[in-house]
Amino acid sequence: MKYKIINENKISNFPWPKNIENPTNSPFERYSKNPIIDRNPSKNITRVFNSATIFYNGEFISALRGEETNGIPSIYIGHSKDGINWTIESEKVTFYDDDNNIFMPKYAYDPRLVKIENTYYIIWCQDFYGAAIGIAKTHDFKKFIRVENPFLPFNRNAVLFPRKINNMYTMLSRPSDGGHTAFGDIFLSQSKDMEFWGRHKHVMGCTSNWWESLKIGAGPAPIETSEGWLLIYHGVSRTCNGYVYSIGGAILDIDNPSIVKYRSSRFLLTPEESYETSGFVPNVVFPCSSLCDSETGKLALYYGASDTYLCLAFSTVDLIIDFIKNNNEINESDIELGKR
Repeated sequence: MKYKIINENKISNFPWPKNIENPTNSPFERYSKNPIIDRNPSKNITRVFNSATIFYNGEFISALRGEETNGIPSIYIGHSKDGINWTIESEKVTFYDDDNNIFMPKYAYDPRLVKIENTYYIIWCQDFYGAAIGIAKTHDFKKFIRVENPFLPFNRNAVLFPRKINNMYTMLSRPSDGGHTAFGDIFLSQSKDMEFWGRHKHVMGCTSNWWESLKIGAGPAPIETSEGWLLIYHGVSRTCNGYVYSIGGAILDIDNPSIVKYRSSRFLLTPEESYETSGFVPNVVFPCSSLCDSETGKLALYYGASDTYLCLAFSTVDLIIDFIKNNNEINESDIELGKR
C-alpha cells in the first residue's frame, strides 16, 4: 500500500473483489449485483437507502434509513454475515433518555455510524423544532441512549471523526434552513464532553465545478491515513430536471481538519446506472458509510441510490487518494484555518 491506514479493522470475511479496476472517470467500481437492498425489503418498510454500516464482533451491523409505509423515515438495525445480504429487525430502534424513559424522535433519516473508543454513536437528522442533528450511543446495538442535541436547527449531514482530535470530540455538519436547502458548506465543531459544542470552523464550500456547485455535505466517517483524513462527501448541482447528487473526495489536515490539503475537482461517483438515475428521487448517489480493510487498503462504500435503494461500490485508499491528488483544485477558503 502506498498510504498507511490508521486504526481501521482487518475485515477478512467481506467478499472483496480480487482485483479492483481503476476506471477512467472514477476510482470506484460498482458492485455487479447492485442494489444490495431492493424495494419493500420487510414489513412496513417501502425503501431502505442512505444507511450506515460498521464491522462489529466479526459481523456487520447497519443503521438503516427505513422509509415506512406512512412516509415517515425511521432507523432500523440490519444484521449481515457478509456485509451484502441483510436481515432487518422487524421493529425500528427504540431510543431512551438518561433516565431510561423512551424518548423517540418524530423522524430520523440519513444515519451515520461511528465507533469512538468503546462506544458506538448513531448520528442522524431529526426534528428539533426544525431539521437538526440527533445523536445516540450504544455499546451492544440493543440499548440506545440519546445524547443532547449538539446544535440548534437548522442542520443536517453530521458525522463524527472516529477519534478525538487534540483531546476533543470532533464533528462535521452542514448548517441549512427549514426547506430543501439550496445552499450549504461543511463546518467543523468540537466538544470536550459530547454535550457542549463550540470551536466552530469552516472546512470547505461549494465550487464552480458543476457537480458541487449548489451545496455539499459530509458522508462517511473520515478515514485516518498517513496523508491526512480522507473525507468522502456529497456534492449537489441544480439542473432543469431537479437536483443531482454526486460523490466527491478531499484530504483534511490530520491535526487541524478545517484545513483542506487536497480536493478533487472531479467527482468520485455520479448517477449513471439505472438504479441511480431512476427511482423515488432520481439522479442521487448519497454516501453514508464505508468499510476499510487496514491490511489491503480495500474500501467498500455504502451509498443510497435515487432515495430508493442501498448500493455498494469498491475502491482502495491508494486509488482514491491518488485520484484526489491528481485532480487537486483548492481555493483560499479551503486552506485557511476556518475561523474569522
